[in-house]
Amino acid sequence: MRTLEIVHRTRYEYTEPVSLGDHRLMFRPRDSHDLRLLRTGLVIEPAAQVRWIHDPFGNSIAIASFEGTTQVLELVSTIQLEHFGVPPELPPIEEFARTVPFSYAAEEAPDLARYIERSYPDPGSIVGPWTKQFMEGEGGNDTFGLLKRVCTGVQQKLKYAMRFEIGTQVPAVTLESGGGTCRDYALLMIECCRSLGLAARFITGYLYDPALDAAPGEATTHAYPHAWMEVYLPGAGWVEFDPTNGIIGSERLIRVAVGRDPEQAMPIKGTFTGSSEVSVNASVDVQVHTLTPAPVADAAVPLEPGSSEAPAPPPVSAAPQTAPFQAL
Repeated sequence: MRTLEIVHRTRYEYTEPVSLGDHRLMFRPRDSHDLRLLRTGLVIEPAAQVRWIHDPFGNSIAIASFEGTTQVLELVSTIQLEHFGVPPELPPIEEFARTVPFSYAAEEAPDLARYIERSYPDPGSIVGPWTKQFMEGEGGNDTFGLLKRVCTGVQQKLKYAMRFEIGTQVPAVTLESGGGTCRDYALLMIECCRSLGLAARFITGYLYDPALDAAPGEATTHAYPHAWMEVYLPGAGWVEFDPTNGIIGSERLIRVAVGRDPEQAMPIKGTFTGSSEVSVNASVDVQVHTLTPAPVADAAVPLEPGSSEAPAPPPVSAAPQTAPFQAL
């Protein structure tokens, strides 16, 4: 177990004064058996009225409302948490679910149904066949082995690339183009799993490499906004897979929010109104402070940093526009 403080700073600078609409902020993790939230803080410039809600997935959402005009929007989230290591062994999967295909139990199936539905166009029907290649050879249709091969297959067969366009690529486009960002990879693996009849969902949070820990109290920049996914396996529950880095259920992943679709788990989402001439510069910085001595770290492997790049500004007109946000 580690006690960490994560400071996530996002700053937007506008070339002309703009009016800010409501902004929907997802910075506060939910307590769980593997993550205990100790303290949170949220500082917003300009001053905003903030109200908190829970979304349909149980995520904590801050809604920030603004008055007047501004040329700067800065959001600084500080969270302190206890982050527990992942057990070395996966909880046992129920016997009936150890090979695919399988059907979920009657008491769980209705709640998982929307997580199984394919949600994106695939006119060439390429996602399913691409997934089934991992059922060939040793391991065949062993459920967990297959998921591991899909996870590492996305990492190895595609080329990771930062992309500044807003939003997430359709999985078929990711395969056709041969690469994408962490959000694109997570969505691709979600649709791969759904093509096999498995329930899958999207996660946004932070990638943190404990192998590069600083001494307690010292700052390190080895944390990045990141996106990955989970698959629901009977007996084991929701199991995390990070296809960007080919890692599974790791303490390197600090979960903040979940959703059925990437658009439901955007760290920052909002609008602004300005002239057609306004442009915006955006920057993101995440730092982690170790508040307790770190235990023996995992073996270090090179990790893709997710979307450490600054979010891209959107096109601007006199009408309200989607504000820039982290394209994780």
